[in-house]
Amino acid sequence: MTKTGLGQDSHAFDIKNKPLILGGIVFDHPQGLKGNSDADVILHSITNAISSVTGVNVLGAKADELCQQGITDSAQYLKLALHDLGDWKIIHIAIAIECLVPKITPKIEQLKANIAHLTHTQPNDIGITATTGEGLTAFGRGEGIQAFSIISVAKI
Repeated sequence: MTKTGLGQDSHAFDIKNKPLILGGIVFDHPQGLKGNSDADVILHSITNAISSVTGVNVLGAKADELCQQGITDSAQYLKLALHDLGDWKIIHIAIAIECLVPKITPKIEQLKANIAHLTHTQPNDIGITATTGEGLTAFGRGEGIQAFSIISVAKI
């Protein structure tokens, strides 16, 4: 038996001096993303995809509560969602990112390795694509970053 989950997240760039973290990796970029947490849109979209499988909304009250405790690392929210999977195992993750900056392609292998580590999968079970969307949206015009994730899970 298998299930599929879909998750999305987006954040605008922040004017504060904040690191840009995507997929748990720090990018060399002058602006981070606005949010109570580290605003990691990639890990948030994966967390939301898992929530669409489990029906447990992690990036709502649970993440807000952790933020209030000073826990702003999105990997911690992802861990909560992974716990909710129980005996379901992630067999594939597809991630689509829309942004003008930073360039995602040079860090795709590093992103895949870190996401695989966090989700207990293999890098070759993760696909990442990136686009500017031809500048048709705020993300493609450089105002922020949007990510979509689809996960496939199977009973183990």
